[in-house]
Amino acid sequence: MNLELDLGNPSFTLLHRAGLAGLWMTLKQLEKEKVEVPLGLNWQRSPRQVKLSCDGNDQDVLEWLLKESFQLNNGIIALRGLDSQSMREDAQIIVHQGILGTLLQHTSTHKSDGVVTKSLSLGENEPEIQVKYKSLQNYVYQEFAGNLCDRNGKLSTKPISVAGWLNPGAAVKHVAFSSDTSFEELSENAFVLLFAPVACYYYILKSKLRDKQAQYALVIPEITDLEKYAQYRQNQNLRNAIYKDFHASGLGDAGLRFLTLDATVNITQIFGVQRCQVLTLGTVAWSTQQKTRTDLYIVEVTDEVCHNYQVCDDWLKDKAIAGKDGGFVATSFAKELIAENLAKNLPWYSGISDKVNSNELFQKLAYERGGLYHVIQKIQSDEREKLFVKACHEAINYTFGRISDVATKRGESPNFDRETVRIRTGLGRCKNSETFREFITDFWSRAGKIPTLQEHWEELIDFVMLEKNWKKSRDLALLALASYKGKGDFNKDKGNLNQDSNANENASDESIIDIGI
Repeated sequence: MNLELDLGNPSFTLLHRAGLAGLWMTLKQLEKEKVEVPLGLNWQRSPRQVKLSCDGNDQDVLEWLLKESFQLNNGIIALRGLDSQSMREDAQIIVHQGILGTLLQHTSTHKSDGVVTKSLSLGENEPEIQVKYKSLQNYVYQEFAGNLCDRNGKLSTKPISVAGWLNPGAAVKHVAFSSDTSFEELSENAFVLLFAPVACYYYILKSKLRDKQAQYALVIPEITDLEKYAQYRQNQNLRNAIYKDFHASGLGDAGLRFLTLDATVNITQIFGVQRCQVLTLGTVAWSTQQKTRTDLYIVEVTDEVCHNYQVCDDWLKDKAIAGKDGGFVATSFAKELIAENLAKNLPWYSGISDKVNSNELFQKLAYERGGLYHVIQKIQSDEREKLFVKACHEAINYTFGRISDVATKRGESPNFDRETVRIRTGLGRCKNSETFREFITDFWSRAGKIPTLQEHWEELIDFVMLEKNWKKSRDLALLALASYKGKGDFNKDKGNLNQDSNANENASDESIIDIGI
């Protein structure tokens, strides 16, 4: 066996390159631990290449290498390349759950001896969470050497059939014609793929958009330098992460979170990782016998994307919530919406009206109105968009002011909920530029004099009059309604200094909304 494995191999996908990085990290850890190596096995590592040679029986050497590389620690998958057994228990468990929730979902890929329940901390002064996971006796990576070799124990020179657990999505296309539709790889490429789990990253997904139970996201980085990436993957911030840090609201959130785990300038420039592939795997109706890719994003970062995601992460944080059966992590719905757009290189607010199409979803979005308000102020975007939102905020403020005046004269409590629902449903009925123009002009005219609109009318006229802008304007108007905090004076032009006491009673930036929660 004499292998020269290079990042520049034209047949390598992102997953193959991740596998080569995992192999590089594994060999480095074996060197660090001064593990006794079988006679005749030698290797060399460089930033873009791994050379591996063997003078003895290839199968014996590969069996030894896989046994040393893929271990178990009290039933938990322990990857030698990550020095897993010295990692925080949280990180060990998430790698274990992540691999079983993505690559090794099928029960044929592992043997379990039962389910274990553990209590893990979600952070300082936060509730503990009860985590359940399979305890394993063995898994397929440990015993794959025989598949790579021929009858004589030599690394096979012929392509071998590859299952979906080794290369997600590259599975048999039709069970009835397995021999004709199976995916094949060169044995040396299949060997590289075995080590991909070492370099990949894993997140628990809790999406409010997809309305599914928790899944797992597999993050495959684009690696251009093996040595630099190994330094990043072994970063102490990652090794010491707590269980809460491994949650994401969606694929966009998972990809951007991975690419901004450290200071933005570090991972994109020092470590050279500017792009990653994020995917989920599961069972689809037309192929229940195997796990297939159910969604896939390619996420790439720019300075603006990183800045905007960091703003979201600062103001729309996931929260640890105490429950009857232990704590759990509640992910941010607003961040999910924004991160999905950032990951797709769309305007950060794009499509919010189409996605937030029910009162229930609107309440979830408006629950985070305080953080959402700050995001609007700090995110990098067209200043005219911010002015449009500000004009809508003023219109809402003055509209609520009139409602407050009327209710006070009648000796009643002002019903801001009803007006909020009226505005939201009115926006929902806007199906073209004409109906949106009718809605927004009526909404603004009812509010009275709007200072921002009067001062910046020439800058905002395109948001109302241009046909191509109506969806963008509708999204911004809904965003204004969801982020309105109800603070400030109503109807300053009338001299009314009343506060929206109902909307702000016991409110803070992170308070719940005043409509139905």
